[in-house]
Amino acid sequence: MSKTINLNADIAEGWGAYNIGNDAELMKIIKSASVACGFHAGDPNSMHRLCMLAKQEGVSVGVHPGFNDLWGFGRRRIQMRPVDLEYMVAYQIGALQAMASYAGLKVTHLKPHGALNNMSAEDEGYAMAIGRAIKTVDPKIIYVALYGSEMEKAAVRLGLPLARESFPDRLYDDDGNLSSRVNPGVVLKDPKAAAEQAVRMAGDGEIISRSGKKIKIDVHTLCVHGDEATGVAVARAIADGLAAAGIKNVPLTEMKLS
Repeated sequence: MSKTINLNADIAEGWGAYNIGNDAELMKIIKSASVACGFHAGDPNSMHRLCMLAKQEGVSVGVHPGFNDLWGFGRRRIQMRPVDLEYMVAYQIGALQAMASYAGLKVTHLKPHGALNNMSAEDEGYAMAIGRAIKTVDPKIIYVALYGSEMEKAAVRLGLPLARESFPDRLYDDDGNLSSRVNPGVVLKDPKAAAEQAVRMAGDGEIISRSGKKIKIDVHTLCVHGDEATGVAVARAIADGLAAAGIKNVPLTEMKLS
């Protein structure tokens, strides 16, 4: 039996008349889309457009919640009470559920954005707050969590469907966490290098850190980034590399999850 993996991307991250990335092209490559819900980016029109496109392309849609930080594109670290974060995430789930209804789609997963993702990977309180929001609104929603993170632990603790995620177009530190974007060169813009890392992640179950350390992983989904100028080329190379290695790209809902 051939191996399977899910390719996902963060989508609809423009605002009003302004688009970021090439959503239309990415949607022909990925199988799951994480949709910005208006806090770090996105608005009702962009969410609706993306959901209709997902219906057309056979792509599953998920919530991509972020901090209320349009100015900083959700990449600024914000401290708040976990209960306030919980309600903020629940609010964004509801927003996408409404827009997905226009396309006759169900919201299938949730993946935090930017600083919220980074902080929740380290902070048990934040990770559990996101999990409680999922469990309250729809416990069938898949919690997409960075491999080895507090979010992964929260999903297990709360009995939520869990998809472990890695990033083939990013570099990692020795502890298995993503290397900060403040470090130069941590976003891979070379399609060949990103494709090789994707095959290593999905096929061999390992990543190699910036220092050369091999780290074993077990992941269900790989994220490609659409907000980079090279995003589509990198995503296409990753999809082609996986196919050449006999690894099938399927929607997250078709993955055998933990």
